[in-house]
Amino acid sequence: MIVFNLMCSNDHPFEGWFASAADFERQQQSTLLSCPTCGSNRINKTLHAPYVNTGSAQPPSRREPQANDGVEQYANVADPVSQLIEQLIANTQDVGDAFPEEARRIHYKEAPERRIRGNASRDDVVEMREEGIEVIALPIPRYRLDKSH
Repeated sequence: MIVFNLMCSNDHPFEGWFASAADFERQQQSTLLSCPTCGSNRINKTLHAPYVNTGSAQPPSRREPQANDGVEQYANVADPVSQLIEQLIANTQDVGDAFPEEARRIHYKEAPERRIRGNASRDDVVEMREEGIEVIALPIPRYRLDKSH
């Protein structure tokens, strides 16, 4: 397992765990990586400190890699995030591109209060936050966008 410091095109830093450097490259080229803050798929590695063995009495255990390690490890790391996204999708109403308007209507009590999700530009998100409307970016994986909500 290798840990990289990553940053999206909007300068949001985060960590990514990969089976190998090649696994990172494959996921980056396939746009499988997304920023947990804004959902951007334009991800790059940043400077990071490598692990240095300090002479610990117990060396790390070694195991033989299995044929499908990369896929399983990626799925295992993403599993809790996938479950959270599935739960959020199941418990929110998709209002699509009308998200900013509908969020404002709910905030100003012009529409019934309910949990919604949808699309908003970065400018819309900034404006809503300035108005006191709590919004977060939900990075829904591309494969999930094609499923019915």
